[in-house]
Amino acid sequence: MSHGPRSGLAAVSSALLAMSRHLETRDVLKTIVASARELLDAQYAALGVPDDHGGFAQFVVDGVSDAQWKAIGPLPRQHGILAAMLHEAHPQRLADVRRDPRFEGWPQAHPDMVDFLGLPIRADDEVIGALFLANKNCPKPDGGCGFTEEDEELLALLAQHAAIALTNARLYERSRELTIAEERSRLAHELHDAVSQKLFSLRLTAQAAAALVDRDPARAKGELHQVAALAAEAADELRAAVVELRPAALDEDGLIATLRTQIQVLDRAHSARVTFTGAGYRALPAAQEEAVLRVAQEALHNALRHARAEHVDVSVERRGGGAVLRVADDGDGFDPAAVGRAGRHLGLVSMRDRASGVGGTLTVESAPGKGTTIEMEVPGG
Repeated sequence: MSHGPRSGLAAVSSALLAMSRHLETRDVLKTIVASARELLDAQYAALGVPDDHGGFAQFVVDGVSDAQWKAIGPLPRQHGILAAMLHEAHPQRLADVRRDPRFEGWPQAHPDMVDFLGLPIRADDEVIGALFLANKNCPKPDGGCGFTEEDEELLALLAQHAAIALTNARLYERSRELTIAEERSRLAHELHDAVSQKLFSLRLTAQAAAALVDRDPARAKGELHQVAALAAEAADELRAAVVELRPAALDEDGLIATLRTQIQVLDRAHSARVTFTGAGYRALPAAQEEAVLRVAQEALHNALRHARAEHVDVSVERRGGGAVLRVADDGDGFDPAAVGRAGRHLGLVSMRDRASGVGGTLTVESAPGKGTTIEMEVPGG
């Protein structure tokens, strides 16, 4: 077996334990890549999770600096050697990847890679990832590959456990999503039952008051007092439901941390690149933060589900005593004037209502084929 800085059974065990500790998919991917590079003593390692459109939903690298990665540009497509790893069952071990007939070149800023070892990560009959290493840190045989058969066997073992770890992470995230959905469904059902009963009673009592107002004003007055009491109870039910529906993370972590976490999840779950920045933000009253969060969620939903955006940038920054939320995407775009004439579309009316409800404003800039920018400004408390 190859001898890197950490070789042997203890190193393998350490890598497998590290993979099993993480439940978030992105963390599992990073652990797999770092473990593979360290175990096989390679200069570079990467793992791509394919999407359904010829690209990668996620692509994690180790051995490449943040500045290098930014300079390289967009995520790679499923072509060349990457396509071979995704569509062929056997590993790819090459002395010089650049001389392989399937090699299609790197972006200009891409680090130079020579000897190469890659293979698919499979779960049952599905290929859920492509894992590869490059530039073994060892003397190379003349014209040969630095990676050995033993390295290949070790990477295959790691890939098997990586498949288990990735599957578990996906199941965990899916179960968490289902739990949240079930809880919201339960609350919606309770809200419907409780408020519907109150409103039904309120309607009957108001009808009784209307029937009595001429022939028995005193009784009608009593019925109207009952109407007021029932209306107050319905309002209390609604307030209680809103408190329960308000994301716990917003109460515990604040707006910036909650948005950052949710956007990280969206970035992992979608092929589009979703980024977030928060600059000079100062905490706002709960109602304002709730409104900002809901508008951000609605705008993100539109960009990712309907606009087919490839990049979505979300930012929150301080402005005076308040804050400005900005959600910009490079998606299909639309004609805001036409949408306005069409009525409730893309949640714009709901977003405007949320903004005005906390004394804020909402502006929408968009055009067909030019993407969309939604900006919401809210005052401070």
